Amino acid sequence: MKPFEHLKRGIFLRRPNRFSIECIVDGRRVMAYLPNPGRLWELLLPGSTLYLTPRRSSSQRMRYISVAVEKDGLPVLLHTHLNNTIARHLLEHSRIPGLEGAEVIQPEIMVGNSRFDFLLRHKGRDVLLEVKSCTLFSGGIAMFPDAVTLRGRRHLEELAGLSGRGRTCAVLFIAHSPHLRYFMPEYHTDLKFAKTLLSVSRDIMVKAISVSWKRALVLEGPVRELVIPWDVIRKEARDIGSYIIILRLKRGRRIPVGNLGMVRFEKGYYLYVGSARRNLSQRIARHQRRHKTTHWHIDHLRQWAEHCVSLPVRASVDLECEIASALNSISHWNIPRFGSSDCGCKSHLFGMKDNPILSPRFINLLIDFRIRRLEGVLERHYNLAL
Repeated sequence: MKPFEHLKRGIFLRRPNRFSIECIVDGRRVMAYLPNPGRLWELLLPGSTLYLTPRRSSSQRMRYISVAVEKDGLPVLLHTHLNNTIARHLLEHSRIPGLEGAEVIQPEIMVGNSRFDFLLRHKGRDVLLEVKSCTLFSGGIAMFPDAVTLRGRRHLEELAGLSGRGRTCAVLFIAHSPHLRYFMPEYHTDLKFAKTLLSVSRDIMVKAISVSWKRALVLEGPVRELVIPWDVIRKEARDIGSYIIILRLKRGRRIPVGNLGMVRFEKGYYLYVGSARRNLSQRIARHQRRHKTTHWHIDHLRQWAEHCVSLPVRASVDLECEIASALNSISHWNIPRFGSSDCGCKSHLFGMKDNPILSPRFINLLIDFRIRRLEGVLERHYNLAL
């Protein structure tokens, strides 16, 4: 399967908004349409290689569509509108494990007030199928979503409701990398979606597969069914763990910080590491508020700094000090004893000159703790299971 005939390579520069990117094509700066609303932090890093195709419209501002981006030497499909085309191709060629021989009766089918991607006929039964595109992965693990998805959660709830009324329903996650073994919901970013997937997994068929794209953006090679480790998901997908709060101080200033006294903070971005053994979401929400009773060191800085983003790292084990140590190795400076009065760390607050979300080293660190760490958890789990 080769969905695009005319491709150009480009170099990613920046993303002004969710649906547009700036890149270099043939030595010129151009804007391109991005048909993907996901965060894509680990893919759209400055200097990444893009795959672009000309737009059919006459728009002079965005003459290209960004359809894929290169990661580890292979393209990852970004064009979410193409995902159903891929699913249909795989269904019609009996390449989806568990749905071999399924016939596509109708795409984009309305049932009540809901629209689903496909109505299938499989083994004498009608099957409602919803398809999701998964671009977030590392090592052998794929995760979905990479941003909060109210629509995705609603689809699961609607399918479960229809299943309760006697309909056969399924959801299919297509992960765009050939080197994967496992699929998990991305409970760090969207815990509600993960819990919903867990709750409906007994009512609807949940499938995850990986596909392979060659450098010419050709879909070929094996389709692999991914293991969904439900027991591990139940253990890890809870509202406990650690977090990184990213704040921005627009100019340097001296700030009184409780028992630390007056502290000099340079202009830049600040990354604070904390943890909560329960109600992690509430703890993060408190840190996001500027005005509150000061209790922790971070409360004093938050009064003056702009909140950028909060990044939970949900886990059944305490990772706070490990994350602090890793951040210390990539930061430009730290504030001694800040937030670390109850442990042996030098600090739990680290400074960076530029936005860490645009830093490959920071994104790699975040993926380490959110995804790659789980490979060891899964290996231990399945070795014990054997």
